[in-house]
Amino acid sequence: MSEKNAEQDDKQKNDKQQNDKQPQAEAEIAPVEREHSLTLGDQTLAYKTHTGMMPLKNAKGEIEANIFYMAYTRSDVAESRTRPLTFVFNGGPGSSSVWLHLGAFGPQRVRMEDEGWMPAPPYILEPNAHTLLDVTDLVFIDPVGTGYSRATDPDNNKKYWSVQGDLDSVGEFIRLYLTRYQRWTSPLFLAGESYGTTRAAGLAGHLIDRGIAFNGIILISTVMQFQTIRFGRGNDLSYALYVPTYAATAWYHNKLPADLQEKTLDELLPEVEQWAQTDYMLALMQGDQLKGEARQAVIAQLARYTGLTERYIEHSNLRVHIWRFCKELLRDDWRTVGRLDSRFKGTEELGITEMPEFDPSMASITPPYTATFNDYVRRELGYETDTSYEILSYDVNRNWEFDRGTPPDTSEALRRAFARNPFLKVFVAQGYYDLATPHFAAWYTFDHMGLAPEHHDNISRATYPAGHMFYLDVPSLAQFKEDAAQFIAEASQRG
Repeated sequence: MSEKNAEQDDKQKNDKQQNDKQPQAEAEIAPVEREHSLTLGDQTLAYKTHTGMMPLKNAKGEIEANIFYMAYTRSDVAESRTRPLTFVFNGGPGSSSVWLHLGAFGPQRVRMEDEGWMPAPPYILEPNAHTLLDVTDLVFIDPVGTGYSRATDPDNNKKYWSVQGDLDSVGEFIRLYLTRYQRWTSPLFLAGESYGTTRAAGLAGHLIDRGIAFNGIILISTVMQFQTIRFGRGNDLSYALYVPTYAATAWYHNKLPADLQEKTLDELLPEVEQWAQTDYMLALMQGDQLKGEARQAVIAQLARYTGLTERYIEHSNLRVHIWRFCKELLRDDWRTVGRLDSRFKGTEELGITEMPEFDPSMASITPPYTATFNDYVRRELGYETDTSYEILSYDVNRNWEFDRGTPPDTSEALRRAFARNPFLKVFVAQGYYDLATPHFAAWYTFDHMGLAPEHHDNISRATYPAGHMFYLDVPSLAQFKEDAAQFIAEASQRG
């Protein structure tokens, strides 16, 4: 072989290796469309589903990622342009939208025990008597890396797995959906849970500058300012903001002193919240300077409100980490309490460990939702693929790039949205037994956003006697549906 031919052969091999590394060109595939109906009492809802992928393209028109979505639109209404449209997503980061989809908003719901406990398998879906489809069309979004959504080249995941990258991609999805389905003039809403509230707040500020103004935002189990839920040296704020939820949990499990157990939760929590943001916060600020009787008084009161012993409080330096609380409260019973929902109890091999080995609330809901979704998406929605549906992707969660230097905070983006859209309304829904995103941390964030007084009037709040996914509890779901439906109706009214 000549030297020239050898060089050409090497070049062809190198070109082939480079081409093998490039994402394969993907053809856009139309979503699966199906007709359905749902009977709620004496009312029958006729609706259409669109299930498929929304392509995200680069400047060259090449598909760089596909976002999986499931859209529910009423087909028995005269004019869709005037009907509210709600974009729905969960959080994580790394969670699919399955929880709000099959737990709260969608026309079908996973059958759990009425309190939200796991039922015996096999698991089934049932008509959701509390769906929001009667008042709004619904689009459930799985961000890149969750559900069936994927980047065409895994090397591009970092483009989407960050606070800003997530806002860019989900914001582009919303723009494309409004365009393709001709919904630009519909009353528009966002509904997010957990990190989905971080996303929703960020999107409100991100999209208002792109001409997309929302009528309302539903924030479920809210975290916009991550400093409020992160424990660590130098951040005493979270320790104070968690105390009311510790008290609610101890009250639920009958671990408080008799005089506090006799109170209702609505009577108990204002007392605890007042102490946590005054005497307790001031004590933590003193650090090692808090001594003697003053220190002992704080220890005694914190033990009284949390159901923990004074010895444990003192040995924790007056600061109780959430995971340690989950282990310690029911240690003598060889039980732990859940992080997502502290009503749930778990069993473990050893009673001496510092923290729980798993979250019993998460363990109870994952199998029912996984099984029913994988059946439903094929059988009812007609979407067929062998790709694994990532209910909750720990790969996304572990590799998420949070903003460097300071904890993420999208409350400023929401403030900007209020400033630019004075008609925006926000409904904040929290669970009393949520140890992931406590209600008092959410209230603290809203009280420190620097909003104009009139914008505070556009914010409504509600708290339900359940956990992070308070809609697992059927009575809480029923009340939430009523509250959310009223919110959407009021926020949809034109001036």
